Amino acid sequence: MTPGAPTRSDRPRRLLLLSNGHGEDLSGSLIGQELRQRGQEVVALPLVGHGNAYHQAGLPVLGRTREFSTGGLGYTSLGGRLTELMQGQATYLLSQLVLFLREARRCAAVVVVGDVIPVLAAWCSRRPVVTYLVAYSSHYEGRLRLPWPCGSCLRSRRFRRVFSRDAFTAIDLSHQLGRPVDFLGNPFLDRVLENAPPLDDSAHGTACPRLGLLPGSRLPEALRNFELMLQVLARLPDALQARGGLQLHAALVGAIDAETVARISRPLGWRPEPGGRLRRGGLELNLHWGQFPAVVQQADLLLAMTGTATEQAVGLGKPVVQLAGGGPQFSPNFAEAQRRLLGPSLFSAEGEPGSERSLSGSAELVDDVLRQLRHTDLGARCRRNGMERIGGPGGAARMAEQILQALDEPSDPLQ
Repeated sequence: MTPGAPTRSDRPRRLLLLSNGHGEDLSGSLIGQELRQRGQEVVALPLVGHGNAYHQAGLPVLGRTREFSTGGLGYTSLGGRLTELMQGQATYLLSQLVLFLREARRCAAVVVVGDVIPVLAAWCSRRPVVTYLVAYSSHYEGRLRLPWPCGSCLRSRRFRRVFSRDAFTAIDLSHQLGRPVDFLGNPFLDRVLENAPPLDDSAHGTACPRLGLLPGSRLPEALRNFELMLQVLARLPDALQARGGLQLHAALVGAIDAETVARISRPLGWRPEPGGRLRRGGLELNLHWGQFPAVVQQADLLLAMTGTATEQAVGLGKPVVQLAGGGPQFSPNFAEAQRRLLGPSLFSAEGEPGSERSLSGSAELVDDVLRQLRHTDLGARCRRNGMERIGGPGGAARMAEQILQALDEPSDPLQ
């Protein structure tokens, strides 16, 4: 062993995961699983929603959680902010932060997954901190402008490691903060790389391209998104609408049940069929619950109205036709920011959400991108872009190793 090198402690430590968003919870849960596999005790405190990803991972969630209609995205509009105030989200957030400061005293370190609010809270806890800045990227404006006082917190000796969500941001922040910022990949990509059974395409030929639909997970927005997608499919060129012209697969959350799908699809000319299918003329749409990895992995192209799921698709090297909706999450502003974040893997039509220009333009883009996949190097370009913007698999494991290394380093008496 090199003299003076830190040694890995065999003593289990209690680590607190602090996150503030559904996508952040997913990444936090994957990091938490890796830490637990390495013998650590892990607890989670989500600031937004119920922390379902933590529950699914079998990680204890502290406190009594609440879900709000804005999904934590009220900051994107004045109406959203007012809604959050009326629903008591500010008071709830304050109570969660008080709980965090109390629980942090019993933990060896805090692992932050999110943005300025959990970063500031972790700094106030006076515990060693490792942070994964999944919410920020220099791709948005060319240079990251961290909100005050995030930069000052991240320069603090309390922050043992800082991870970014892409390589460009790591370089930018390393210069800005005067300390190393590492890009180790994005844990949320690991979830979509799980082994998935093949989708049933018995009614189609093997050469038929696959289009996957990702309407999102937040209700009622996801239902409105799905309606818009059905309208886009009805505007596809005749060749794609012909029987056997295109395989269609939608990844739906459990809250969107078959009865609800039938209710919203019938007025749009779709006929529910046995086996979880919708039919409209020659189009057959296969509905899948709990098979998100299979839909994303096996699609040639995605039609998406999501945040994290779109990033996962891009990480897999898939092109995405992006369809803006009415929000609160997938609004035109969110979609435009996502295009800056994810770059040339995304394609988007112009027009107001739900307008004929938007719907018809999106249908034309589906046809055009499929044609590019057949006749150009678009697929290879999307795979390269996915590696640059999202990184390869194994991000959660690499972060867990770095977290444990950081905790084994000598503490700074000035922190």
